Amino acid sequence: MSGFAVRGWCPNAWRPMAAGDGLLVRVKPRLARLTCLQLRGLCEASLAHGNGLIDLTNRGNLQLRGVSDATWPLLIERLIALGLVDADPDMEQRRTLLVTPDWREGDDTHRIASDLLALLHALPELPGKMGFAIDAGPAPLLAEAPGDFRIERSGDGALILRLEGRPAGTPLRFGDEADALVRLAHWFVESGGVASGRAARHAAPLPEWAPAQSPPATAAIPLRPGPHPLGAALGVAFGQLDARQFLGGGTDDLRAVRVTPWRVLLIEGAAPVDPALITDPEDPLLRTDACVGAPACPQASVETRTLAARLAPRVAGRLHVSGCAKGCGRARTADVVVTGRDGLLDLAFNARAGAAPVHAGRSPDALLSLFGTD
Repeated sequence: MSGFAVRGWCPNAWRPMAAGDGLLVRVKPRLARLTCLQLRGLCEASLAHGNGLIDLTNRGNLQLRGVSDATWPLLIERLIALGLVDADPDMEQRRTLLVTPDWREGDDTHRIASDLLALLHALPELPGKMGFAIDAGPAPLLAEAPGDFRIERSGDGALILRLEGRPAGTPLRFGDEADALVRLAHWFVESGGVASGRAARHAAPLPEWAPAQSPPATAAIPLRPGPHPLGAALGVAFGQLDARQFLGGGTDDLRAVRVTPWRVLLIEGAAPVDPALITDPEDPLLRTDACVGAPACPQASVETRTLAARLAPRVAGRLHVSGCAKGCGRARTADVVVTGRDGLLDLAFNARAGAAPVHAGRSPDALLSLFGTD
């Protein structure tokens, strides 16, 4: 096993990122799906080589926490054997692919994503955070999820290729979708897009063969907890699982799990019974964002998730509790945002983390008192 470079952004299995509780190792399940065997193997590996905590990311990936320099090589070996990590670090980096999680075998999402996976070798080298979104269901589901190169439905039901940041895309011929994605990625590089870092920041005129002429259809509502034709959808508070949840009883009838970018798991077969998983689509924790906070993050000066769980039932809209002004838990504005600063809490409304506070320097109890009593 070769060494790895610890980066401060976009971790993957071959390039972990350091956090307060150890290394973060990102796993990208193919087509967002883990078989029961893969899920159990991943959980066992997380407990053996990390601290057993697994994060769900907004790219539909999983992130193992608490891995050490010493245990990382053994973890990688197990993940490769499970088919969850590519043995070639370059191919693993290129496999930054988000898919509509409720795909069915042979449908457009499954077909196009499979075609693109077979063409990874043909992709140019792209900036680390760039990725592809295959959103070919009846209406776009991934509109709010990260994706620089998108395949989605237009208003008239056709499949279109759209560059993030552009209001419309170009219609595609059946069977040419993955090739068109590769071609647009090469145009991005050749037109100087690497300097921009992301598609939405690249202002170069689109190539003649990919005009922005067909707007995407109105986005559909993302998956929420409840029954589903494939099984059941279960919410995950703050997007963090304990590996022990899938190693105990009650999972014998679980066939596979699909990871979504919305902190929801789509369970194929019978869903596990676990009080830590959310079954109520109106649970306030589903509209609450909170980073891992202190002490797991060295940049956070406050604990976040206990406070967020206490505050969530008192907030009608979107709540964001951030351990510092970076706001890693949510990039967009929230109705109520709490930001940690020097061990105390700042409160703002309709803002991002770090915004000028309406109430500054509050203790947790003093902040909670602003929203009434329990």
